[in-house]
Amino acid sequence: MDKQQLEADRHYSVVKSNKLIQQSRHSLSTTEQKIILYLLTKIKPKDNDLKIYDFQIRDFCSVCGISNSGTNYTDLKAAIKKLADKSFWVKTDNGEETLVRWIEKPYIEPHSGTMRIKLDVEMRPYLLGLKTKFTQYEIYYVLAMKSQYSIRVYELLKSYEFERNKKWEITEFKKLVGAEKYQRHADFTRKVLDIAFREINELGDIRIDYTLEKVSRTYKFITFLINSKEDIEERRKTWANIEGKLMPIHEQIKLSY
Repeated sequence: MDKQQLEADRHYSVVKSNKLIQQSRHSLSTTEQKIILYLLTKIKPKDNDLKIYDFQIRDFCSVCGISNSGTNYTDLKAAIKKLADKSFWVKTDNGEETLVRWIEKPYIEPHSGTMRIKLDVEMRPYLLGLKTKFTQYEIYYVLAMKSQYSIRVYELLKSYEFERNKKWEITEFKKLVGAEKYQRHADFTRKVLDIAFREINELGDIRIDYTLEKVSRTYKFITFLINSKEDIEERRKTWANIEGKLMPIHEQIKLSY
């Protein structure tokens, strides 16, 4: 992968239906999320079916700013197995909930370092032919995020960007971002909210803030304020933050050969 292609791949768009983003409940690691998002950037606007998408492990690492070490094959293989074994709940049009899987079939060619993956056919309504009620963003804005919660919270809030604010019950919000294990409010704030707040504001194309509301003595609701980063200087600062955290492109190019 040359420098021009690497830069292009980092700016490809992810497009998902808002239903998939806003109503699905799942918990994926940072690597698992980036694999899915990387695959979604390969979907073309005119595609009418989900194909088998192939990529080189070294190219995936280059795009995501990951050092192309000898453990990447083993790590990605393990992450893809976990993805293939996972399903998540999503609401249907008639109000029912059903399980959808992420991956239908993965293939790996160990000698060439090529991975071929087909997304589950049940994902079609949430990824293809979207005309309304969808969210689109450049994968670039999540590549440098380290926390799995940062990526999930970013995507969720991005889908409400034009509403400028969104309120949830905290218990429901935890389910949406896969953070139910943090029962103590202090742990949830420290390990989920504070990190997501910092990474999204530093690396994302939106700026966020949040307030917490108590009922009696218990924190019951969370409200997010969401603003687009429209000022060019603010965007330039964000781009510099991202580039500062990703492995430099010239180093990635060297590792790819």
